[in-house]
Amino acid sequence: MALDLLAIGPHRDDVELTCGGTLIKAVDDGRTVGILDLTQGEMGTRGSAELRAQEAEIARQHMGVHVRENLGLPDAGIRNDDDTRATLVRVIRKLRPRVVIAPAPRGRHPDHRRTTELVRDACFLAGLRKYAPGDHEPFRPFKLLHVITYREDYTKPTFVVDISAQFERKLAAIQVYGSQFDGLTQAGEVYPNGEPLYDIVRHHAAHYGSLIRVQYGEPFFTDETMDVRDVTSLGVSTF
Repeated sequence: MALDLLAIGPHRDDVELTCGGTLIKAVDDGRTVGILDLTQGEMGTRGSAELRAQEAEIARQHMGVHVRENLGLPDAGIRNDDDTRATLVRVIRKLRPRVVIAPAPRGRHPDHRRTTELVRDACFLAGLRKYAPGDHEPFRPFKLLHVITYREDYTKPTFVVDISAQFERKLAAIQVYGSQFDGLTQAGEVYPNGEPLYDIVRHHAAHYGSLIRVQYGEPFFTDETMDVRDVTSLGVSTF
């Protein structure tokens, strides 16, 4: 299978929280989309790995994502070592995504920071023929993107994706994880302000949407140079 877009997150629900709307939009546009969760979430304070697996599958169906896999790495123990890189390289070669979404370069949870480094390294190494040879040919994704999380407000986005038409479905996919979020005002990287978590998700999307003059948006950063074919198609939000 060759994917157009693959989102890689350390834990089940991370992808839905950060870039779920973008994945849904890609599906709406006819793209082939996948999710790779690196851990089973067994160290989570609430719920269990088994319950989170069920929730993840329901969320996948809500979003229309074509494939969702789990690497089975230790929760709260992700390492960017050679064995782990080789394991991820094999999955990248199998799924062959043109674009990969990884977490933001900074993050309070160690798994988030290490996932960013792990994905970046594995995307490069997957193109080396002599590295971790296996059943699939070498392959290197065309573009690596980082989705800006709730603790990354000081990072200026390279671009923001308009998810106004997809936001309610994104929120529905997040709400599937009732074992993690129901009744909470704080979770993971989300800054608490006393409001229900689901309201904070809406406000976060509304903030970034306002930067491009739409209702809801998801922010992304890349340190790679972007190729623009038509400057007249660019959105502006400078005043």
